[in-house]
Amino acid sequence: MAIQAEGLRKEYRGTRALRGVDLAVPSGTVLGLLGPNGAGKTTTVRMLATLLAPDGGRAEVAGYDVVRQPHEVRRRIGLAGQYAAVDELLTGRENLTLIGTLLHLGRAAARERAAQLLDRFELTGAGDRPARTYSGGMRRRLDLAACLVARPAVLFLDEPTTGLDPVSRMSLWTAVRDLVADGVTVLLTTQYLEEADQLADRIAVVESGRVIADGTPDELKRKTGEERLEIAVTHPADLPAAVSALRRVTAAEPLADDATRTLSLTVDGGTDTIAAVAAALHAADIAVTDFALRRPTLDEVFVSLTGRSA
Repeated sequence: MAIQAEGLRKEYRGTRALRGVDLAVPSGTVLGLLGPNGAGKTTTVRMLATLLAPDGGRAEVAGYDVVRQPHEVRRRIGLAGQYAAVDELLTGRENLTLIGTLLHLGRAAARERAAQLLDRFELTGAGDRPARTYSGGMRRRLDLAACLVARPAVLFLDEPTTGLDPVSRMSLWTAVRDLVADGVTVLLTTQYLEEADQLADRIAVVESGRVIADGTPDELKRKTGEERLEIAVTHPADLPAAVSALRRVTAAEPLADDATRTLSLTVDGGTDTIAAVAAALHAADIAVTDFALRRPTLDEVFVSLTGRSA
C-alpha cells in the first residue's frame, strides 16, 4: 500500500474533525476522497502529508510512518493545494529551476528537470514568461509540475481543479492519468463528482470525520440504486399502450410520466430484459424518440450517503 491509515483522529478546540479515518491506497492507483465542506478531507490530507500531527491513530505513506519518520515521507511525496503556489514574479522555468535547486539537484540537473516538466505540461512556449501572465489553467499545470520536480511516489491533490474552466480541467485530468500510468499514486480530494468518476480507481466518502462508504465508482452506484431503462414515446397517446406492452414482458412496474412522455422501469434481467422491452414496443407499433439505460450517478450516490447535494 502506498498509503495506509488506521483510526486517524483530530480535534480542534473541542470539535472532532476526524473520528477514526481508515484508508488503504494501493501503489499506482487513484483514491478519490469525497465529502461535503467540513467533512475532514483537507485535514486528512494535511496529516498524511506531515503538515498536521494526528491526535490518535497511525498512518504510513510510501512505507514510512508520518509521525515517526516525517522527513522520509516528505522526500517521497508531492502536494498541490487548492490554490496554485507559484511565484508570480518568476517565469515558469525559474519557478521549477528554483525548486530543483532547493532540493539539491544541482543547477544543471534542476534546469534539465524544469525543461522536461515544461514540455510534459505543454508550457514550453510560456516557460520564459512571468507566471503572473499565466491563465488559471496554466498556473495549475505549473503548480502540478512543481510537485513533480523530485519525482514523488505519492501525490496529494487537494481540490486541484477548483475554479478552472472545463477545458483546463480536462487538461489537468489528462496530466493526472499520465502520472498514474507512470506508477505515481494519487490521493485526490474534489468537489466535482464527475472528476472523481473520471479519475478515481476507488472512492472514499467522508462525512463528519468518518469514512461512511468505500468502493469503486461502479460499486457505489450499484449500492445506491438499480439500473433503469428510460423510454420516451413519440406520441403522448401511446403511453397507456406502452405501459400495457411492458407489463407483459417484465415483472417491474413501468412508471409513466405524462408531462415528459417517458416510461421508466428497473432492469434486473440485463440485456434479456432490454431486448424483450424493445421487441414488445415494436410489436405494439409504438414509436419512440429515446431508449436509454440509465445508471445512478455519483451525484445520487453522494446525496444518498450524506443526505445533501454536492
